[in-house]
Amino acid sequence: MLEILHQDDALIAVNKPANLAVHRSKMVGNADTFLIDELREQIGDSVYLAHRLDRATSGVLLVARNKEIAAALGEQFMGRTVHKQYLVVVRGWPEPAEGVIDYPLPGSRETGPRREARTRYRQLATIEVPIALGRYPQQRYAFLLAEPESGRFRQIRKHLAHIHHPVIGDCQHGRGDHNRLYKQYFGCHRMLLHAWRLDFHHPLSGAPMTLEAPLDDAFASLLARFEWALPQNARVSGH
Repeated sequence: MLEILHQDDALIAVNKPANLAVHRSKMVGNADTFLIDELREQIGDSVYLAHRLDRATSGVLLVARNKEIAAALGEQFMGRTVHKQYLVVVRGWPEPAEGVIDYPLPGSRETGPRREARTRYRQLATIEVPIALGRYPQQRYAFLLAEPESGRFRQIRKHLAHIHHPVIGDCQHGRGDHNRLYKQYFGCHRMLLHAWRLDFHHPLSGAPMTLEAPLDDAFASLLARFEWALPQNARVSGH
């Protein structure tokens, strides 16, 4: 059963589980269950995607009740009036602790044309764990709040890898040795990227809405283990 965060006559917001594909596509490959199908069955009605999340990413996903609402929400995403906030755990401690990654990215095809892409981030907490890996006796990790200003394919994952602080659990752009460390020592078998909050305007009333998706047990237990807290001041400076 999918966790529904908000439901009305125009839209539904669900807390997408990690490792559940949103819909059928060439990128997904061998998946046999899809969020959009599960939601249709759960509510007994047709639904239409307003945007996407990567299969490995969890968090707030907006789904429209009809094609017109999906188009209206899509315009907000395309117009960059939707404010997206992600919680993410990365290897290393970024310098500076707060900044903007401004680096053009291609679409789903790596050989495609690159388009401008910007991600703001703010370091929320850090830890150094006494586990030897490679030539280092201890490993450093950081908990970040990330705000993509554009919506490119795998933007946050690619941007953080670009600055050499890849997302933990990212099989495509991350570090296999650190991903294995999290499985072995922390029992964490998911990518640590979560679409935490979404600010947008209701497509019918125009009223401002803020939706927040709680962390799953795997992500929440890791925060508890590292004594990391969710951010109180929920914006990266510059907004």
